[in-house]
Amino acid sequence: MHHFHYVNGELYCEQVPVAAIAAAVGTPFYLYSTATLTHHFRVFDQAFADMPHLVCYAVKANSNLAILRLFINQGSGVDIVSGGELYRALQAGVDPGKVVYSGVGKRPEEIRFALEQGILMFNIESSQELVAIDQIAGEMGKQAGIALRVNPDVDPQTHPYISTGLKQNKFGINIEKSLSAYRTARDLPNLEIVGVACHIGSQLTQLSPFIETLGRLKELISRLRQEGIAIRYLDIGGGLGIQYHQEKPPHPLEYGQGIQKELAGLACTLILEPGRVLVGNAGILVTRVLYTKEGEEKFFIIVDAGMNDLSRPSLYGSFHGVQPVVEKPRREVKASLVGPICESGDFLAKDRLLPEFSAGELVAIMSAGAYGFSMSSNYNSRPRVPEILVHKDEFYVIRERETYETLIQGEHIPPFLQQEGKG
Repeated sequence: MHHFHYVNGELYCEQVPVAAIAAAVGTPFYLYSTATLTHHFRVFDQAFADMPHLVCYAVKANSNLAILRLFINQGSGVDIVSGGELYRALQAGVDPGKVVYSGVGKRPEEIRFALEQGILMFNIESSQELVAIDQIAGEMGKQAGIALRVNPDVDPQTHPYISTGLKQNKFGINIEKSLSAYRTARDLPNLEIVGVACHIGSQLTQLSPFIETLGRLKELISRLRQEGIAIRYLDIGGGLGIQYHQEKPPHPLEYGQGIQKELAGLACTLILEPGRVLVGNAGILVTRVLYTKEGEEKFFIIVDAGMNDLSRPSLYGSFHGVQPVVEKPRREVKASLVGPICESGDFLAKDRLLPEFSAGELVAIMSAGAYGFSMSSNYNSRPRVPEILVHKDEFYVIRERETYETLIQGEHIPPFLQQEGKG
């Protein structure tokens, strides 16, 4: 369910015309619906109402402070992968006791920051990381809550770049070797083992990989408990997919029922790390057509948003729906929707049947709320676009458009380059 809909042929976000926002803030911009975000969180959370659980929103999907605050107000914790994400979440008001720190490359200063804040647990990705966190916690006189992220070698049947649970992936500790790693952790004085963690990939559209993974995790937890290692939390990560095109992912209720059935009697608090499923279909990217161009073999619709604004199509070949902001009778043409970036890979839709647009028209790139702005860049020295949040009949600028001045903020020309003609 989302709240982008047409009223008399004009696209609205909740009760606000998208064209009115474009007139006020310019293009391109990201646009999010409060009602959709709230609905998605509540449906996901309620899917696990019958068992102890904690939803920790995956900050990497969309890290805007307003989005974080919205979910935190609903009772969410956060899943973070950097010190910067922890800082963001704290600024948004998160309870540190609801923070899970994942990621393969935690720097010493990031570990110290997280320990100072008193986060719930670190998801450990390697034996060397175990030793590093134990050492830093000892220096600080603290105990670090930890879970080992185990790699179950389950095929998530998704794009290889967002698969994370196979043996060849960089994430986690092989599940066969994890028992030995847990024994090592038990002997380290400044660590408290609290859980088992796993995440097998992103944009999963079938339930079976999750269920297969849970079977392997239950067996591991049983063996750990036999050795006297008390496991209180089972973190199964995120990864539940959304519909971009013709995918048919499980509904969160089906997902919840399947997982709860598989984990019946386990006596663990379940930690879930949804990202895309909460924000993906709650946001769009609005752009304006600059020109149309008929080449020798192809037709191009050139817009003012590019791969630096939304990199998923170029990076993964991902599909995003393309809709006119103002409906009118128009034919379909086989075309590519491309941006201003000086790369042949700069496209938002490639060789697809698209509505025929004219210069000046507004275009909505759908399902852009996840891994949209959060993966954007300043490539080609393009200021990053604003983010807008609609609540009922009002809209709010939750991130201002960058300026040319902010592009060079923090850059300096050293003294030896200040004088012309001096070698």
